[in-house]
Amino acid sequence: MAGHGETQWENITLAFVLSVLFLPPVLAQGASEDTSGTGDCTTDETIRFRGGTARLENDLFAGTDQNYTNGVALTLVSHDIPGQLRTECLPIPFRLHAQLIKYVNPGFWADADNAAYTQNVVVKFGQSMYTPEDYSRTDLIEDDRPYAGLLYTGLSWNRRSHDSETGLETLDTREFTLGVTGPWSLAEQSQNLVHDAIGSPRFLGWQHQLENEPAFQLALDRKFKGYRGAGAIIPGFSADSIRSLGLRLGNIETSATLGIEGRIGWNLPNDFGSYPIRPGAENRPPSAASIYGKSTRFISAANRPRAGVHLFGAIETKLIAHDFSLDGNLFQSSHSVSRRPWVAQASVGVSTHGIVAGHGVRLAVMRVYRSQEFDEQGTNQEYGSIALSIEL
Repeated sequence: MAGHGETQWENITLAFVLSVLFLPPVLAQGASEDTSGTGDCTTDETIRFRGGTARLENDLFAGTDQNYTNGVALTLVSHDIPGQLRTECLPIPFRLHAQLIKYVNPGFWADADNAAYTQNVVVKFGQSMYTPEDYSRTDLIEDDRPYAGLLYTGLSWNRRSHDSETGLETLDTREFTLGVTGPWSLAEQSQNLVHDAIGSPRFLGWQHQLENEPAFQLALDRKFKGYRGAGAIIPGFSADSIRSLGLRLGNIETSATLGIEGRIGWNLPNDFGSYPIRPGAENRPPSAASIYGKSTRFISAANRPRAGVHLFGAIETKLIAHDFSLDGNLFQSSHSVSRRPWVAQASVGVSTHGIVAGHGVRLAVMRVYRSQEFDEQGTNQEYGSIALSIEL
């Protein structure tokens, strides 16, 4: 019989599971409610979703089935809110989230009345899973990565700004992620469903996966690049680079990152690049054009949305203090391996965008290469990533 402490812990974890499963639709419903009648709030000061992104990552694209073996993420992106954010005009979940950011990071909205700033909200729901190399073993494989799953939801604010003195454009992101690890992440069921559908053998050691545990993370990201104008694209053939800094705190991951991405192609999107899935900091930026208002007189015809394609490559180094998929459960005893403190990652891919039936559509495909993450790992890892974005 389970003790009182264990039962209480399971009840807490169950509450997290319910929040992860039901928070995204609650947020979407709350945002769709009419808040324009709240005081003197205008439509532009409330939350309305303008599009979303579906991402799939799997190491089968690279011919393997181990380590970080699958990830899926669905996001909803709000329209852009220019200038000062009036929290009283937001639905309650977004209002509480904004107030929490103000408390944790008071400087995030320090220049909220600056007309050169605009922000949006991204709601994310995702699942990630990790397995050892040998699918056939039913015993605990002590010298390989633990079986682990993560089911999570995240809510992030993105702020875009242009500093005329430095000539830089900056994207700041703040996100809180809640989730659950262990059997309640449904990673085993998801993998079995997919493997049965494609005729691959099931992994037989899921009984050794991490224990059920609430998961949380605060992510702070900054990306910056040279200012390239106010339009949706950078017209013609061009190249640019995007630098990034990141900090994550929590029992999902605690780490610091430094990276750079280079792009070259035709009609580059005026955004902040492509990236693989990561729990935290889903940085779909506000439109560059929104900083200058809706009037098209600020945007030349050459800079308005149009089809384009480009190649991109990125490198990133990460200093890691905790990774649930390697260190195991934080609040309980579990299987773990000898995590390496430094990890490097590189990605290369192609992205294309255009207008389909009056809606913006973007498809990005990439291959990701990651250095060994723990001492017992035999080789580096590769996996593929595909992302489809639609503007409504």
